[in-house]
Amino acid sequence: MDHVQNLRDLGGLVGAGGLRVAPHRLYRSGNPALGTPADFARLAALHLDDVVDFRAASEKTPAEAAFGALFPWMADPVLAGDLSPAAIVPMLKRSTPEQMHRFMVELYRQFPQDYQAQFARFLKLAEADKTLLYHCTAGKDRTGFATVLLLSALGVDRATVIANYLESNRYNAAGNARALVQLQKIGVAPAVAQPLLDVDPDYISAAMAVIDERYGGMQHYLADVLHVDIEKIRRNYLVAGAD
Repeated sequence: MDHVQNLRDLGGLVGAGGLRVAPHRLYRSGNPALGTPADFARLAALHLDDVVDFRAASEKTPAEAAFGALFPWMADPVLAGDLSPAAIVPMLKRSTPEQMHRFMVELYRQFPQDYQAQFARFLKLAEADKTLLYHCTAGKDRTGFATVLLLSALGVDRATVIANYLESNRYNAAGNARALVQLQKIGVAPAVAQPLLDVDPDYISAAMAVIDERYGGMQHYLADVLHVDIEKIRRNYLVAGAD
């Protein structure tokens, strides 16, 4: 993609029973709406049933209207913190790296507690056997947590789930470097911005700790809190011998 960052197909990961996630069915990404016409053509070729957007209205721009006219785009905001530039930049200017790290940890602790309805609706689309693209702004935090839930439902082991989450640092590296340069120009120290731009094992561990300690573990959380039919999701997306 030219201007869609962190776009990944979950296909090929090993799930329950040694089966693999089917390719070309489940995609995660950063904001796809600022892509080029060529990007939109590539996305159209994926035959997406639904595009789920976890961003708040304050994170969107009028320039995204063309994407909305072309794709089945549905907004289901996860409003953990105000992540709009108008709120984030002043916070960065007054914070230390340690404070931003704590901010991100607390953000992740909110995901499994405060946004169960949003993530349950997302997983219900997987129950319905949809070909999905789901995203936030950088495709790393809200999208990262949604992917943790989805891959866990598919029976992918925790180490692989976390490794997939951490891959956002590699996929976003170039964009993050550009962002750090721009932020430094307006008085934000790179060391302060880095915890916001990165994914970190501490972040996802904080969310998983809530699930383990408050809800009795991931499988109980999925089945008893989000009321997800795990077996149906596995039947929909797990196949033998996928590349």
